[in-house]
Amino acid sequence: MNRLTNKRALITGGTTGIGLETARQFVGEGARVAVTGTNPATLAEARKALGNDVLVLASDAGDLSAQEALARTVGEAFGQLDILFLNAGIAELRPIGKWDGPAIDRSLAINFKGPFLLIQALLPYFAKPASIVLNTSINAHIGMPATSIYGASKAALLSLAKTLSGELIGRGIRVNAISPGPIATPLYGKLGLSEAEAKATGEKILAQVPAGRFGDAAEIAKAVVFLASDEAAFTVGSELILDGGLSTL
Repeated sequence: MNRLTNKRALITGGTTGIGLETARQFVGEGARVAVTGTNPATLAEARKALGNDVLVLASDAGDLSAQEALARTVGEAFGQLDILFLNAGIAELRPIGKWDGPAIDRSLAINFKGPFLLIQALLPYFAKPASIVLNTSINAHIGMPATSIYGASKAALLSLAKTLSGELIGRGIRVNAISPGPIATPLYGKLGLSEAEAKATGEKILAQVPAGRFGDAAEIAKAVVFLASDEAAFTVGSELILDGGLSTL
């Protein structure tokens, strides 16, 4: 299909998992794509996987001072931007007694402050119409232990789907959100858990999913393609929950 032909898209956190798969689907739908990441190894792997036509940029979503530079780079490369998928994020799980100020600041910077400032910095470059898709989390809705800061940061991001929709729709910019549940991506390998702890955590989460499995990154990417495309022209300030029924329990 060619739902994104001639559209210019930026995907943050686009070198692994959901972001990388979304980049593949965007390219397949005809878009010009830029992706960001921070790990030199995954940046190199993304260049190989996505090809020379995709712009692969080193940029840290949690570096608040770097967002303007990223916006300028994308603006210079594309002229205007039709699609922004804010996918970069961190899932740091700790019981309440284990959190401190710097750790809280890091999660909020990556999951909320950086994305907010990137939207702000990209305002001069957005085409009319344009689409912003925010990758939040089902943890913005459910009270899962050890996710207090993660859930709060994603709830803050989810709020932007509604508040910025009202503020930006007059400029032709639609803002929507996806809220994935447990997805089989490298994110779960970044939780700082031992192999045994990661396995036990995964089994505990899986037992709560009515669908009986983890989701696949391709399933999430399909939802992002829809929201980014003109098929969703009347979809504004909405949230698509993709959690295998986890939040229905």
